[in-house]
Amino acid sequence: MPLAHIALRAGKPETYRQAIFDNVYRALHETFNVPEDDQFMTITEHDAANFRYGATYLGVNRSDDLVYIQITANNTRTLDQKKALFRRIAELLADSPGLRPEDVFVSLVEVSKENWSLGHGLAQYA
Repeated sequence: MPLAHIALRAGKPETYRQAIFDNVYRALHETFNVPEDDQFMTITEHDAANFRYGATYLGVNRSDDLVYIQITANNTRTLDQKKALFRRIAELLADSPGLRPEDVFVSLVEVSKENWSLGHGLAQYA
């Protein structure tokens, strides 16, 4: 049950944002075996004054098209699955909406299964 928060500079069309949603979910489905309809994601848009990044940190040349993708997920995936997720997100977002791999920044936050309530005030995974 991943939860994805995606942040980008304001001004991209809805089709661009929807392509990000679709391809982040597709990568999660393919690499983390996320079930159909397990799609919990938000996108926030920020003006230039409220969106900062290191343009060349660690030798990666980023542009104003940078997208932050923070995924909170259960701490049950292997290192290989995590690497596959990062790679697949970058590949899919390069195809659509056309993001350069340098502009795909992914952060994975892992939590224990009992740290989720998906509704009704219940800890469904505990």
